[in-house]
Amino acid sequence: MNLIRERLIFEVSDEGKKGFIFPELDVPENKNLTDSIPVREDIKDFPQVSEVEVVRHFTRLSQANYCIDKGIYPLGSCTMKYNPKINEKVAQFKNFVSAHPHLDPKICQGSLEILNELEDRLTEITGMKAFTFQPSAGAQGELVGMMLIRACLEDRGDPRKFVLIPDSAHGTNPSSAHICGYKVKEIKSNESGTVDLEDLRKNMNQDVAAVMITNPNTLGIFECQIKETAEIVHSQGGLVYMDGANMNALMGICRPGDMGVDVIHLNLHKTFSTPHGGGGPGAGPVGVQQVLQPFLPVPRIKQKGGHFSLDENYPKSIGRVQGFYGHFLVAVKALAYILSLGPDGIKEASETAVLNSNYIRKSLEKEYHLKYKAPTLHECVFSDKYQKKHNISNIDIAKRLIDLKVHPPTMSFPLIVHGALMTEPTETESKADLDLFIDAMKQIDKESKENPDVLKSAPHESYVRRLDETKAAREPKLRWKS
Repeated sequence: MNLIRERLIFEVSDEGKKGFIFPELDVPENKNLTDSIPVREDIKDFPQVSEVEVVRHFTRLSQANYCIDKGIYPLGSCTMKYNPKINEKVAQFKNFVSAHPHLDPKICQGSLEILNELEDRLTEITGMKAFTFQPSAGAQGELVGMMLIRACLEDRGDPRKFVLIPDSAHGTNPSSAHICGYKVKEIKSNESGTVDLEDLRKNMNQDVAAVMITNPNTLGIFECQIKETAEIVHSQGGLVYMDGANMNALMGICRPGDMGVDVIHLNLHKTFSTPHGGGGPGAGPVGVQQVLQPFLPVPRIKQKGGHFSLDENYPKSIGRVQGFYGHFLVAVKALAYILSLGPDGIKEASETAVLNSNYIRKSLEKEYHLKYKAPTLHECVFSDKYQKKHNISNIDIAKRLIDLKVHPPTMSFPLIVHGALMTEPTETESKADLDLFIDAMKQIDKESKENPDVLKSAPHESYVRRLDETKAAREPKLRWKS
């Protein structure tokens, strides 16, 4: 066992150590200068450490953190992919960083042109008619999409009562519908893992405002009957919301707008080049068809004669959903990503994401159970069913992967796959890195049969041993006491 132990900064402390010593004053001391300033007295047990100890302590901690710059990060649904650093550099240009939202549009034409250009590119990629960039991230994008649907139906005279959500949808979908005042009904999946159209027909009526469909769904399966789904919903006057968080499997290949989708949100911080997870703000722009366009948040960018302005004159708008018009620098990165790849590159990124996922699926389908046999796109969902025979669960598999220097996949989601191991390699991983993950998973399967105790007691090489996750959630200890 090689348990790594980084001492707490409090444990490094020794009485009398100093991180910095000020030189003696070479002018007369004037206490009156600080009389009106509150001065903090010594904090009990405050660590006393040297500068080099501080630097080394926090450097070691930073190196212990697993990140996408270290290796494969195969979280299903989360799309933890490496993003080109050049896009970060572009977003750091001084004129972008210092452009305040209160600037007169006359002196920030370039910034407005970027947002206008990105809107044009996203409408082209998705087949929608217009976008708003106000939503901060995917969950708020879902909420805004449902707010638009409610506003549209209220404008027709009846907001309706229910929203239908497949059991294979993203977990935040029901919350977004509920916040907008709707009751949620679940639609079953069929044997292929896609929407059961008979169950949809049974539940679809004129009390239903919309169906919220994730495509590809959380099993990584493309909803191949989505056009028929849209026809069923539209026949009763409902609208189709598509969760576009998995757009990295479709971009450049097919367009949701051509499938009958009325409103979609995208995750710029997943599909279009902003680090996902601890990497700063996200962005969840929402695209709509003509029927929902009058209700988009304001202000909207208006172009006339090569001049860009912010237009608030939309009487049916749902108003602002965030101060100003969204996370601008995230939009800059997204446009840099799209322009650098071009149409062929965008398509190739999707194809590579699908190829990588299917390479993993094919390589591990003998060792790990697949509940649904339908073809998958950018991610696949294994389960721990085969390992359960040896009393090994997905949590044991995940902890052992830490020892093997590979980040675990998403676990226990979607809920319709018991013991799920949801794997998404994205388009950025090489065959060598995919093989590293595959070999680790095969080794764990072998250990589950020959030496299950090594899995039950994992991780062995980490900063902490296996935690009591239930206790950590219910009784968190957020401060150190001597």
